[in-house]
Amino acid sequence: MPRPDTLADLDPTRAAAPSAFETSPAAADTIGWGVLGAGRFTSRMATTIAGTPGHRVVRVGARGLDRAAALADQVGAVAGDYEGLWADPEVDVVYISTTHPFHEEQALASIAAGKAVLVEKPMTLTADSARRIAEAARAARVFAMEAMWLRHQELMRAVLAEVRAGAIGEVVSVQADFGAYRAYDPENRLFDRDNGGGALLDLGVYAAAFAWPFLGRPDVVQVVGALTPQGSDHTAAMQWGYDDGRFAQLTATFRASSPGRGVVTGTQGWISVEPHYAKAPGLALVHDRASGETRELHRPSRGYVCQVEEVGRCLRAGLLQSPDMPLDDTIGVLEVLDRARAALGVEYPTR
Repeated sequence: MPRPDTLADLDPTRAAAPSAFETSPAAADTIGWGVLGAGRFTSRMATTIAGTPGHRVVRVGARGLDRAAALADQVGAVAGDYEGLWADPEVDVVYISTTHPFHEEQALASIAAGKAVLVEKPMTLTADSARRIAEAARAARVFAMEAMWLRHQELMRAVLAEVRAGAIGEVVSVQADFGAYRAYDPENRLFDRDNGGGALLDLGVYAAAFAWPFLGRPDVVQVVGALTPQGSDHTAAMQWGYDDGRFAQLTATFRASSPGRGVVTGTQGWISVEPHYAKAPGLALVHDRASGETRELHRPSRGYVCQVEEVGRCLRAGLLQSPDMPLDDTIGVLEVLDRARAALGVEYPTR
């Protein structure tokens, strides 16, 4: 089912058709996870899954069995290779946490094995790759979602509710920055174009995912930036334009650290998600233009737990995608990032 592009048209009741999981006996039991990958940051998500009621890590699969075993020991799981994970009947959903270029083939293999998938951001290198995952998941009637955790945070949900209720009038613009200083190192994956490195996919994807539910698909994408000697994007500043005059200004860079503030401006006020909007924020400021008053909107930060709970909620409800992070949002954001990278002259090698 096509997804709407704008906030006003987003109807969670139409998110997806029922899945096979809804009528499975497992739906009432603990959800079993397979963790595919055992890199440096994967343990954060794996331990969150293991510590969330109603969820458990069943298997950890990785190319390096020593790393898989070390992570499996942390979360009380079995270690092995990818094939063992896909074949395990106790695995209901696979969390894919390898590097970007491998997401598509691993997600497709998981779906072919009948598993739901949660794919770490960015879901894939390109929109075409993400579209293939979405098509495969829909055909197999299994759940699929990009692990864009900011969209499941309680504060983000509260901000969206404020905007839907008209707290700031009609949305006119969104601004979001994400700068994280990293000394240039050609050996670091973040700068390795051949491995999907670059500021847009590692940082800019957050800014784009923040702006998307408020503005939807832009009509015009303008970008300025700078490349590393390897040809990856070191800095990117995007301006999205809309035929009706709305706009977004989104920045991503490894050259400097930035506050990480997300601001939604409307005809009757503004909402500022205080730094850092992409790192489990807990505070937003809601300003009313007419009264001149600013009120604070507080929600506790719960880290990755919200994301794990959303997967469980969707599986038990028989949804094929999350209304918080629908597949068409993921694809649409990647389409815009594809356009931005093309304008900068960034090309990924064909694998």
